[in-house]
Amino acid sequence: MSVETRAHTFDGIQEFDNRLPNWWLWSFYIACIFSIFYWLHFHTLGTGNQPSDDFRDEQAAAAAIMEARMKENPVTNEALLEMASNAEFVKMGRDLFQNPARCALCHRPNGGAAPTPAGAAAIGPNLTDNYWIYGDTPMDIYTTILKGRGPDKEIGSVGGMQAHESEGIGFVQKVTAYVLSIKNTNVAGGKKPEPYATKVE
Repeated sequence: MSVETRAHTFDGIQEFDNRLPNWWLWSFYIACIFSIFYWLHFHTLGTGNQPSDDFRDEQAAAAAIMEARMKENPVTNEALLEMASNAEFVKMGRDLFQNPARCALCHRPNGGAAPTPAGAAAIGPNLTDNYWIYGDTPMDIYTTILKGRGPDKEIGSVGGMQAHESEGIGFVQKVTAYVLSIKNTNVAGGKKPEPYATKVE
């Protein structure tokens, strides 16, 4: 049996010129044909879900399950932290928070309560630093959003946080999850802490 080699050499080494086996060639051809249909199905016609779409759908389903479970069970620090770890749940909370007529009105869309370019100070405190007026635990934040906060003579706070209980438990849970997700992110240009806020290590 003769062995064919290519004409060129490299460092005195010759290369075989053997024909590829049929099983390898057919695997390659089938993969090429499959890639055409794959591209049409997922990227051109859009008739199939991308992995990112499936992941988003799974996250949304998990968020719905958590919300339903929370309506039937007591709210706890652990449950709120679990919500804050769900990207879809946090996204829903962010959409609610950043509504100009809701949380963003007092805390700015990024939660930093930064002054406006004209220098007007935000009404609400910065939610991205480690200074908190009414506590920084998940339940503290949840209670503040749910029940609101009035004046507190002991710490010198004039209050002003309105209750959001009328928005429903789901609203409060989602916004709490978002606030927990931005906590300690220290956004640029954030508002300075209130004099009666407590630094949390």
